Amino acid sequence: MGTISARVPDAVEAEFEEYLDAEGLDRSTAIRKLLTEQLGQWRQEQAIEGLREGSITFSRAAEIADMSVWEFAQLAEQRDVTWVSGTHLDEDLEAL
Repeated sequence: MGTISARVPDAVEAEFEEYLDAEGLDRSTAIRKLLTEQLGQWRQEQAIEGLREGSITFSRAAEIADMSVWEFAQLAEQRDVTWVSGTHLDEDLEAL
């Protein structure tokens, strides 16, 4: 397991301390939790953007987002992203 360290402004550190108290977590667990959640959101955004641009198929987008196709379909619907296109339809159907 790797180690990550970072310098943060005093205001961020104070808010982080509040978070630790509120969640009842130690520093390492809290940092892992926050990083994992944020990276998951980042993967979802990358997948949605790739789908919106048409650079990846729906199935590939779900894979990037680390979600089932059904979960990703709900996310795409929430973000008002249309994923059915003539160029990717066959690939998506084969992947399902």
